[in-house]
Amino acid sequence: MRNVSIESWDTRPEARPAKDGMVRLCFIVALGIAMWTSRSALAHAQVSSPSRDARPSLNRSTTMTELNTVDAPLAAPAPRTASEDKSIRPFRVSMSDEKLADLRRRILATQWPERETVPDESQGVPLATMQQLARYWATDYDWRKVEAKLNALPQFITTIDGLDIHFIHVRSKHANALPLVINHGWPGSVIEQLKLIGPLTDPTRYGGRAEDAFDVVIPSMPGYGFSGKPTSTGWGPERMGRAWVELMKRLGYTRYVAQGGDWGAFVVDQMGLQAPAGLLAIHTNMPATVPADVDKALLAGGPAPSGLSAEERRAYEQLVRTFKQVDYAKYMAARPQTLYGIADSPVGLAAWLLDHNDADGQPAVAVASALTRKTSATGELTRDEILDNITLYWLTNTGVSASRLYWEYKGGFFNTKGVSIPVAVSVFPSEQYEAPRSWTERAYPKLIYYNKVDKGGHFAAWEQPQLFAAELRAAFKSVR
Repeated sequence: MRNVSIESWDTRPEARPAKDGMVRLCFIVALGIAMWTSRSALAHAQVSSPSRDARPSLNRSTTMTELNTVDAPLAAPAPRTASEDKSIRPFRVSMSDEKLADLRRRILATQWPERETVPDESQGVPLATMQQLARYWATDYDWRKVEAKLNALPQFITTIDGLDIHFIHVRSKHANALPLVINHGWPGSVIEQLKLIGPLTDPTRYGGRAEDAFDVVIPSMPGYGFSGKPTSTGWGPERMGRAWVELMKRLGYTRYVAQGGDWGAFVVDQMGLQAPAGLLAIHTNMPATVPADVDKALLAGGPAPSGLSAEERRAYEQLVRTFKQVDYAKYMAARPQTLYGIADSPVGLAAWLLDHNDADGQPAVAVASALTRKTSATGELTRDEILDNITLYWLTNTGVSASRLYWEYKGGFFNTKGVSIPVAVSVFPSEQYEAPRSWTERAYPKLIYYNKVDKGGHFAAWEQPQLFAAELRAAFKSVR
C-alpha cells in the first residue's frame, strides 16, 4: 500500500522532549522532539504534548503503517480488546502522483447529463456550474498546496474503541492556554478549521491577548478524512462524544472545552449530556433549542403554535424552509450505501457535496459564491478551499462512509436535548435557523454566552475564521 503513510511512534511518558524548533503556518507554535533527526520529511511536524507539567516524548518504533487510498479505502481495524494500542503516532499525507492523475482522468471522462430544464437551481447544481468547476479541477487545481498545509501541522493517529482516529493537535506557545477540541460536520472535514488554528493558538498575532490562547485538537470524525471507517454499526454522535473524551484524556488534558457545528454540534451536545469529568463547557454554532411543542408542529407540518414572539415566529419559518431543503439528508439517512456513484465519479461526488443548504438556497450561498472567488484577503471561502475539501473526500474514498452518519443517528435535529453543563452559543445570520435567545435559555439552563453576529452562515469557521475565533475567545472567557 502506497499513498498515505503513517509513521508509527510510541508516546511513553518516561521519555520527555526538549524544545527543538518552530512550525510556521500563519502562526508559531513552540514544538520539540528530542529524537527527530533521521527523517527530514518529518521535520516540519514537530510536536509537543499538551500537559505542561508532564510532556511525553515520541520514540520512534521500528514499524511504518501505510494506507493506500487508491486500491484499498481507509478502513477500520478489527475490534481491539481493552488493552488496545493507545499510542499516538505522527501522521503525514502523501498522495501518489498516480492517484492524482487518475482523479484528473476521471474528471475529464465525465459523462455529462443534459442541462436542467429550469432557469434556477431548483433541480440541483446547474450543469454550467459543474462544468466550469470540473475544467478548473482537472487542469489548474493543485492538491499539493493543501497537502503541504496539512503536513506543516502536527497530525496524529490513535486507536480509540477499535478505530483509528486522525487528528490535528497544535499547542499554543502561550502559558495557560485552554485546551479545545473542535468538531467538524458533513460535508466538511478538518480542512474547515485550518484557518482557525492561528487565531486560536497565537491570538496576539490576530488582535487577541495571550490569555485568550487555546491548545487546539481537531479530529476527523470516524468515516471521514484520514480516520478509520467503521465496519459495524454504532458510530453515531453519542459514541463520537465518548471518543473525544478519551482522546483528550489520552493527550493528558484534565480540563478542556469543546466546540461543534453541523454534526459537530450534535457531538458536543452529546458530550454535554454525558458531562464527563474535565469538560468545562461546550460552544455550538448550530444550537438545538427548539421547544417540544414547536418541534411537534414542525414535524407535523402544521401551523406555528400560538404565543410565539416575533423572533420565535421568524425562527419557526426558517425551520419550515430548512426542512423543505434537506432531501439529501433524508436520502443518506435512508439509503447511504446506494450512493455508489459518488465513489466512482469525482464530478458526481462534487455535485453531491455541493448540493446542500444553509437556509439561503441550494447550493449553500457561501459555497456557491466561493466557486468564482479566487482569493480572499478577509478569510471568505475560495474556489480552491472548496476543492480542497471535495478532493480530500475523493482521495480518501469517504463519500459513502461519511454519509452513513445520517443513517446512524436516530434522534431529533434541532429539538432540545437536555444539556445541563455550561453552554455558549453563537448565532450566525445565514445558519439554518437563528436560534432565539428565549429558546436558547430554556434549552441550555447554564447558558454562559449568547451572541448574534452580523455575518456568516452554516460553515461559519470556514467562512469567517477571524470572527469565529473572536466568538470562541469571548464564549469561553468565563471558564478559564
